[in-house]
Amino acid sequence: MKIYTLKAIQNLPISRQQAWEFLSDPKNLKVITPDYMGFNILSGADRPMYAGQIIQYIVTPVLGIKTKWVTEITHVKEGSYFVDEQRFGPYSLWHHKHFIKEIDGGVEMEDIIDYKVPFGIIGQWVHPFLVKPKLNQIFEYRQKKLIELFGEYK
Repeated sequence: MKIYTLKAIQNLPISRQQAWEFLSDPKNLKVITPDYMGFNILSGADRPMYAGQIIQYIVTPVLGIKTKWVTEITHVKEGSYFVDEQRFGPYSLWHHKHFIKEIDGGVEMEDIIDYKVPFGIIGQWVHPFLVKPKLNQIFEYRQKKLIELFGEYK
């Protein structure tokens, strides 16, 4: 069983409170997700984030195939971090930690995702040229979108 890890760090010139308010609102996930992902929230985004929250989405990750994705917010420390875990969806495992910390002139946001692809050895074989590049592309889009929204950290 191969578990992969993706790390992304981004600094933004905003306060911890601004970062938290944006990132902890599930509706903003659509804002920072590329349109081609066909991302739509079905339910669970009607109130501020809390531990135990179940959020259901539709995504179109590959070849136009719509997939239901259900995540649970398992841990929340207001202003500092939250964790979402896939309960049903395209991965065999998805554990996504979001950290926010103050730095001079803004915040550092760090994402750490531990994930496992389905389909055993076939999934591992396609990971380097299909799954990993797609995840990197999504996070690159997210970084650009956050700069558009909040400005570039200097």
